[in-house]
Formats: sequence, structure tokens, C-alpha cells
Amino acid sequence: MNDLDLRVIALARDLLVTTIIVAGPVLLVGLVVGIGVSLFQALTSVQEQTMSLVPKMMAVMLVTLLLLAPALQVLSDYTARVFGQLVEFGLS
Repeated sequence: MNDLDLRVIALARDLLVTTIIVAGPVLLVGLVVGIGVSLFQALTSVQEQTMSLVPKMMAVMLVTLLLLAPALQVLSDYTARVFGQLVEFGLS
């Protein structure tokens, strides 16, 4: 593998890590709240459809709002790295 291939692979790896950092907490909260609500519904035999949707939506919205600034900083840093790499890709 030449140097360009290694840089492209590193950039793709950084993309996946950035995606996990930005989306991971929101998805994890949605998963935990969904499991908790499903467990509550199973234990109480309450089968209301909105009961499973509303808590998940509220939790995901809250976490998204709380983590918006750090997520934008991570995305901004990644974008700066990508644009910096584009210049280097053009020179090699």
C-alpha cells in the first residue's frame, strides 16, 4: 500500500469514529429508554402505543440538545481535518 492509500484508510477510520462519537450517545439513550419502557409495559400489561414512543422521543431530544455543542465541535474538527487532507491529496 502506498502513502495515499494509508491516508484514505485513516480518513475513513476517522469518519467511523466521528460517527460513533456523535451518534452513539443519542442511540444508546434511545435504546436504554426503549428497553425500560418495554420492560415496564410487559410487567404492567399496559400495551399503549404512545407510551413507548413519547418517552423515547423526549429522551432523544433532550440528549441531542445537551450534546449539540460538543457534537458540532467534533464535526467541525473532522471537517477541518478532511479539508486539510484534501489539499495534501492534491499535492501527492
